[in-house]
Amino acid sequence: MQASDMSNAEWQLMRVIWTVKEATSSEIITAIRQKKDWSESTIKTLLRRLVQKEMLTTKKAGRRFIYRPLIAEDAAMIQMTSEVFERLCSMKKGHTLAELLTDMTLSKSDIMLLQKVLEQKIETAPASVACDCLGPNSCEQCTETV
Repeated sequence: MQASDMSNAEWQLMRVIWTVKEATSSEIITAIRQKKDWSESTIKTLLRRLVQKEMLTTKKAGRRFIYRPLIAEDAAMIQMTSEVFERLCSMKKGHTLAELLTDMTLSKSDIMLLQKVLEQKIETAPASVACDCLGPNSCEQCTETV
C-alpha cells in the first residue's frame, strides 16, 4: 500500500475517514458534501478505489458497509513526503525544507519541536552533503543554486 497512489480526491476522502476512524458510505457522503460538491456516485467510486488500493477496509453491517483506514494518517503523510524528498538532490533538501517552512503556518509547539529535532541533528550532521544528481556537471549546478 502506497500513499502516493492516492489521487487528491482520494486524499480528501481519507482525511474524513481518518478523522472519524470508521464510517458508513452515507456518513462519508454527508461529511464530504459539507466541503465538496461531489455526487454520491463519485464518492462511492472513490471509496471503491481506496478499497482496491488497500487504503480502506470494509465490513458489512446489515445493508451498509463500514469503512476503516488500513493506513494511519501520520504514516501516509510521512510516506508521501519521504517519496517527494527522495526525488530531490540531497544537496538541495535543506534549502527546500527552509523554503517550505518559510511559507508554512506553524504553531509555537510545532516550532519548538522542530528546534529540538534540529538541535539533536546538528550534533551528528556532516559539514556538507554531497550532490547525488545524475548527469554531467550536476554538482556544479547544485552548488550554484544552493
